[in-house]
Amino acid sequence: MNDFPWAAFALNLGLAAAAALVVMLGTFALAVRRGLHRIVDIAWGVGFTAVALVTFAASAGHGDLERRVLVTALTAVWGLRLAVHIARRGRGHGEDPRYEAMLAKASGNRNAYALRMVYLLQGALVWLVSLPVQAAQYVPGGLSPLAWAGVALWALGLCFEALGDAQLARFKADPANKGRLMDRGLWSWTRHPNYFGDFCVWWGLFLLACDEPAAAAVSLVSPVVMSLLLTQGSGKRLLERHMRDRPGYAEYAARTSGFFPRPPRRG
Repeated sequence: MNDFPWAAFALNLGLAAAAALVVMLGTFALAVRRGLHRIVDIAWGVGFTAVALVTFAASAGHGDLERRVLVTALTAVWGLRLAVHIARRGRGHGEDPRYEAMLAKASGNRNAYALRMVYLLQGALVWLVSLPVQAAQYVPGGLSPLAWAGVALWALGLCFEALGDAQLARFKADPANKGRLMDRGLWSWTRHPNYFGDFCVWWGLFLLACDEPAAAAVSLVSPVVMSLLLTQGSGKRLLERHMRDRPGYAEYAARTSGFFPRPPRRG
């Protein structure tokens, strides 16, 4: 652990926090102007991309160039794909019911409440979850088989996310499917292919930091927190609470895995 550049990394933590804050405050200003807080979901992927780019610049002279380029590129591809997907999905729609329900609880100014409870909280989460992206860029030495296993896991996750999102978008675009549950393609193997994909992406990025014990130790909290968010927080649990009263959902849930993919149960 003595070889890890702690002083440079500590400075990077501050720069990464500033990058995440700038993205969220800029998004907040735009959301207030448009009266639409759902656009903060677009900023989620953009925030990670900003942190990766700032870290790449700050880590010059440290770490391994191949790893730095790879980690930055993987993070940006994942983050920008997600941002574009969410932007397209929300085009022409009003406020997200989740934010409507949250802002209804505000006892004072709704925008100030949104700033505290949505934007600053998401900015803090971007900083925390991005720890592997930051730490990996300060890891010296070339990429090990473990690091390449991380790239493969990231690729699996991105495929699940992108393919699952595309399948769902095509399903919803067909008027014949109005009111029906999506239970085809990847959605027949897991009720949440996009969340499972996210899970793989962040454990994959974590593995890219594991060639240096110090980087691995400081980064482990990231995939653990992301896994909890996806399964117990604002991901799977919240969505299933919203979906459980829909006709046919109980039968779909009985035959389809709740998270990790597996063939659907018969009968």
